[in-house]
Amino acid sequence: MQDLAPAIHFSPALLLRAQDVRMAFFDVDGVLTDGGLYFSEAGESLKRFSVLDGQGLKLLQRAGITPAVITGRDSAPLRLRLQALGITQVRFGTEDKLPAAQAMLADLGLDWSQAAAMGDDWPDLPLMRRAALACAPANAHAQNRAIAHHVTSERGGEGAARAFCDLLLVAGNHYMRLLQEQEQRQHGASA
Repeated sequence: MQDLAPAIHFSPALLLRAQDVRMAFFDVDGVLTDGGLYFSEAGESLKRFSVLDGQGLKLLQRAGITPAVITGRDSAPLRLRLQALGITQVRFGTEDKLPAAQAMLADLGLDWSQAAAMGDDWPDLPLMRRAALACAPANAHAQNRAIAHHVTSERGGEGAARAFCDLLLVAGNHYMRLLQEQEQRQHGASA
């Protein structure tokens, strides 16, 4: 097996800010999706999700970091996707996200110094302001990008959430361990 080395790097200050994160809040439209609203002829909502983002959310769970989703919308496709990813900390149809986030943190005995948040528009600002680490996708609203500690080079729905997850995994010293486990599973399966 070839020596593995991380292909991503973050500033020491950013890693220090993220190292104690145990819960990561995600918006949906504009973060886990491209922000577009798609409707079928029957009026059903359709969503497009990135498999990169899904893998990142699963890796967070394996690292002991709880992904949480708070969204102003609700849809069957979203519920199916979150269920498939095993995400249980979810609030749908929530315009005032701060009380929902505070309740989630309290349920797990955590505080804002152990939280990170990724958002793309004004409803996400209260979480981003309180979290130890605030992140925004490249295509987020200017206000969100301005207060974010980190802005991904990826756009929402196109790997931005995965980049945020990777940052948390590197900061918590989980990235290389999880990558090595993946390599070992693949080599074990081919042996």
